[in-house]
Amino acid sequence: MSKFLTIFFTFFVLNLNAQTLTLEFCIEKSLQNHPDIKKLSLGLKQSAFGVDVAKADYLPQVTLSADYNPHNTFVMPQNGTFKTITDDNWQVGGVINQKIYDFSKTNATIKANERSQIIASLSLKDAQALLAYNIKNIYNLALFQTQALSSREKDYQTKEELYKQAVALVQEGLKTQADEMSMLSALYSAEDARGSTKAELHKALTTLFLYMGEEVDLNVALTEVMEAKDDCNSTSEEAIGKNYALATAQEQIKRDSFLYDAAIAQNYGSVDAVASYSHQNSLNEYDASMVGIGVKIPLYSGGRISALEQISRIDREIAKESYNTKRLQLKEEIDNLLIDLQRFHYTSKAKAALVDSTLATKIIVEARYKEGLATYIEVLDASSLHLQATLGVLESKFALRKIIDRLKYLRGEKSE
Repeated sequence: MSKFLTIFFTFFVLNLNAQTLTLEFCIEKSLQNHPDIKKLSLGLKQSAFGVDVAKADYLPQVTLSADYNPHNTFVMPQNGTFKTITDDNWQVGGVINQKIYDFSKTNATIKANERSQIIASLSLKDAQALLAYNIKNIYNLALFQTQALSSREKDYQTKEELYKQAVALVQEGLKTQADEMSMLSALYSAEDARGSTKAELHKALTTLFLYMGEEVDLNVALTEVMEAKDDCNSTSEEAIGKNYALATAQEQIKRDSFLYDAAIAQNYGSVDAVASYSHQNSLNEYDASMVGIGVKIPLYSGGRISALEQISRIDREIAKESYNTKRLQLKEEIDNLLIDLQRFHYTSKAKAALVDSTLATKIIVEARYKEGLATYIEVLDASSLHLQATLGVLESKFALRKIIDRLKYLRGEKSE
């Protein structure tokens, strides 16, 4: 019996957990399954191999070669005339090339690829933070629609009760048929608004499940998110130093500067140590070897090196202006968010007080209506004002969370 109860309790807990969805779980699943995160993770791994490719120029380059010609014609002088001999021949050999000095071209290329790796890492972090911010918005929207649906349900129940009262009062001769029809219209309107809110809730949940990459029941329960902390004392300059997109733009400037240095170094060529060995077997069999130093100086390339240098220089300038543009846009957005944050700070208390006052008015008007001292228009107006005040508080909370979450994303803060 105890074993049966244990199994039953386990299934009960699992079923309970399956019906509850937390914000942390949604963010975790989205980060695991979203294709953009997977793509950027692969890009980060790819950038690491780019560094290895650049560093390979510092290491010896060893090349092996082999040739075999089964039919080859040799021409040899004999007694003042030339005689041809047809025979096979083969050759094997190897070459070792070690770069000695290339005017820091390889060093600049390595540093540029290291910056590319940092850029890939920052891009991944930015994408993760942005995805977490989007999930927060969708989750909070679903939570807002859930709470709004609850208010709509209460409003529908109120209208239904008022309609029943109107029918009873009409039967008693205390109200007219117009009262009954007006209450019925209000009931239908409340039912339509309830259905619309439910549809918006299902849309938000469907979008959330798509981000998560999982199928979840639309009747799932959402856990209440902690109240967003008021952070209106922060400044735009504090966020600028921590923003992932801006840090990426700074690294792009550094990377393009190194690429420009590498492009300039191409004009001077390189000094290489070369060693080779080969074994030749044709008419005669012999070995050949060579050890020495080679100098390569590009004298004329058809303008290719000069053009590449100018392209690198322009890329560097574009990166600088791109950084300035992003910094300006970031400062503008943060300043506007902080202004909105202060606005909601002052209006939240007023909206909460409005809910209390409209509720008190609604109760009084409904009581007066039962006694025949108020019209149906007054009742519907009082009910509508209370509903709008309630929804206004919910919208204010949703907007406040959205602003603070956006500020956290712009500051590069991890999701809580």
